[in-house]
Amino acid sequence: MTVRSGFVSILGRPNAGKSTLVNALTGEKVAIVTSKPQTTRNRIHGIVEVAAKKGKHHAAQIIFVDTPGVHKPNTLLDKQMMQVVYDALESRDIVIVMVDASRRLQLAEAEEKLAKAAQPLTPGDPVPDHIAGEQSRRARQREEISEDAFVFELIKKLDCPVFLLINKIDLVPRDELLPLITELSALHPFKEVLLISARKRDGIEALTEKLVEYLPEGKRYFPKDQFTDQPERFLAAELIRERILMETGEEVPYASAVVIEQWEEPPVSTRKSKLDPEHQKLPLTRIAAAIYCERDGQKAILIGKQGTKLKAIGASARKEIEHLLGTRVFLELHIIVEPGWREKRGFLDTLDWRRQLDDLAQRKTKTEEQ
Repeated sequence: MTVRSGFVSILGRPNAGKSTLVNALTGEKVAIVTSKPQTTRNRIHGIVEVAAKKGKHHAAQIIFVDTPGVHKPNTLLDKQMMQVVYDALESRDIVIVMVDASRRLQLAEAEEKLAKAAQPLTPGDPVPDHIAGEQSRRARQREEISEDAFVFELIKKLDCPVFLLINKIDLVPRDELLPLITELSALHPFKEVLLISARKRDGIEALTEKLVEYLPEGKRYFPKDQFTDQPERFLAAELIRERILMETGEEVPYASAVVIEQWEEPPVSTRKSKLDPEHQKLPLTRIAAAIYCERDGQKAILIGKQGTKLKAIGASARKEIEHLLGTRVFLELHIIVEPGWREKRGFLDTLDWRRQLDDLAQRKTKTEEQ
């Protein structure tokens, strides 16, 4: 049987909905999703097996590559995240540029306002709060506009098919979509322009069918029943980080990292179904994880009054991890202050799950030799 297969890199600014799309396509929680920018830090593969449709398309295996949102790097961590984006563009068969329709329309209005002169001030006078706030807001809008331009700059020299995917169409009046399509289509000779709502799974099937048309014939890269290449321990760490993102505000989410330190799981043969109602009879997985932050003040926020915040993070993450593993989970969390970790290359390397697996394998080998 002829099979089409290949890698589809998804490119876009933060909050374009890339991770929501990958989860919708795979039917599994492959990537964490929050409203916070820069939620995705690593390259995440979501694997989708497409059955052949007689008269329509061949069977296919599509490997979707979810990358960090395109943004201006301020730290070494940011630079590494952008390098992940560049690497994903190098090894791909198709590239999807994903745009948030609702945000794009807001920025179009902002561009008009930014063209107007700001209220003049007498030199030396203090800036009134309402003007300072407006100046700050405009600065953020200018940055978003320039980052949008950067996304389209990245695809100029690509020699593969590039799709434009306009997401969140459920949040935009239909009569406003056509001008948006016309505007964006003029920025690049896209092979296809598609409208979707990843959250509602609207347009997902049409996207999949179009991708199969453009994919080369080849072999499957992964087994049919596999939906990601990420190990469970990395997914668990990401689920913990997702709860940190959702439970905390300000700078804490961006200064936090999670490392799994201990993972004791029951034999695979003893695991029950994820849907087993007799939850108390499920085997137990023991997990210990460290949450890294950069300052004592951030540690205090993560712990919360009388430990309430850390307990809330742990309880919510534990439920998600239990659903992932199909076992009961005993989750132990503790916090470590690592000043400036986002600028330390050695520490950032330890966050790479591939390197973590190599380190675990080496430690296991040494233990067996002893």
